[in-house]
Amino acid sequence: MSHKKILGLVLTVLSFLGLPSWSFAQNEPVGYVKTTSGEAWVTSKGQRVKAQPGTAVFQGSQLKTLPGASMGITFKDNTVMSFGPDTELTIDEFLYAPAKGQLKLGTSMSKGSLNYVSGVIAKLKPEAVTVKAPGGIIGVRGTQFSLLVTESK
Repeated sequence: MSHKKILGLVLTVLSFLGLPSWSFAQNEPVGYVKTTSGEAWVTSKGQRVKAQPGTAVFQGSQLKTLPGASMGITFKDNTVMSFGPDTELTIDEFLYAPAKGQLKLGTSMSKGSLNYVSGVIAKLKPEAVTVKAPGGIIGVRGTQFSLLVTESK
């Protein structure tokens, strides 16, 4: 049986079970590391790897920069996120199927600094992009913002 037929069968079974077909696509990268400076890490599927240009980022990936480090990520929809020193962010959700109207980008940031530049998802469906932080949730309505999360004392 060909790979295309097997994929078609899997998607049919997922649909029959009431599961979204995009859950099958969670094994595909949602973006890639474009820049790094200092020590930065990407943890995906239980595997921690040193971030370097070309490192794949997946839904569920945890991104971390150590003190004095930085990292830049470009997502499939051309969203760009740049992280400053001592930052931790998790990619909670990423769905990019514009032809089907399925768009979502959700992240959680526990500490550090972020510069965000909107990609296609925010341009087509701004309410589909959120960044959770300890003090609340940012809903993206513009094209660029910066966020700083510090420890409360």
